[in-house]
Amino acid sequence: MDIATFFTHAPTAWIAFATVLGLLVGSFLNVVIHRLPLMMERDWQVQCAELRGETAPEQPSLTLSSPRSRCPSCGHGIHAWENIPIISWLLLRGKCSACAAPISMRYPLVEALTGLLTGLAAWHFGFTAMAAGAIVFTWALIALAGIDLDTQLLPDSITLPLLWLGLALALFPVFADLPSAVIGAMAGYLSLWSVYWLFKLLTGKEGMGYGDFKLLAALGAWMGWQMLPLVILLSSLVGAVVGIALILGAGRGRSVPIPFGPYLAAAGLIALYAGKALTNHYLALVL
Repeated sequence: MDIATFFTHAPTAWIAFATVLGLLVGSFLNVVIHRLPLMMERDWQVQCAELRGETAPEQPSLTLSSPRSRCPSCGHGIHAWENIPIISWLLLRGKCSACAAPISMRYPLVEALTGLLTGLAAWHFGFTAMAAGAIVFTWALIALAGIDLDTQLLPDSITLPLLWLGLALALFPVFADLPSAVIGAMAGYLSLWSVYWLFKLLTGKEGMGYGDFKLLAALGAWMGWQMLPLVILLSSLVGAVVGIALILGAGRGRSVPIPFGPYLAAAGLIALYAGKALTNHYLALVL
């Protein structure tokens, strides 16, 4: 019996495997969330130096795979046993084994979230191509949400491949047919682009970044234009609630920008699993 047959006839094993895989990938996503913005900043510094006709200063190599992860406080290299998703954080009691500096709880939370959502995709779609697509979709959105929360950036190196992958899957189709996906990508980009320029013309300020346009275009490419109204509505509602809560509860100033990417990502995941049911329920109530 091959692996495909085994997982097809043993859905519990497939869900368990996917969940464990998600935990491991979640550990890698923590690296992506931390390092990718730093890598982008270095690239910008090099480009700026070239434009000025200068030589960029030499810096140690930094990629997603090297150097080995270290404690930011003391430089202690993270051993393999200290990098087991969730378990290592619990065994270390959330502290560096060398200097006892606190390790952010975000790391096990990202790992747990990635594991749970990967398992959800495996349970919802079974051992199918749709499950594989949903899993990749989920991983990309988690990375984008984490980076946007930290830096208010949505890297093209994630949003654009996500967009093209959604269009490629529509050729078969997997989640949406090709016309719906193409229209979804165009409508997703242009809708927020229009809001951006209208807001800028009225206030003279930028209300959102171009990464938000590209992310909504990617969501439209994956799920088709039919899901865009729901995604925009859900992300706006969640963003408004969280924004008001931060202003009233945390004393955050109204002029402090709030990243919109995490709300788009959350709305995209909700639409992926329950979009049709929510839309049909809404239409039933209205009509």
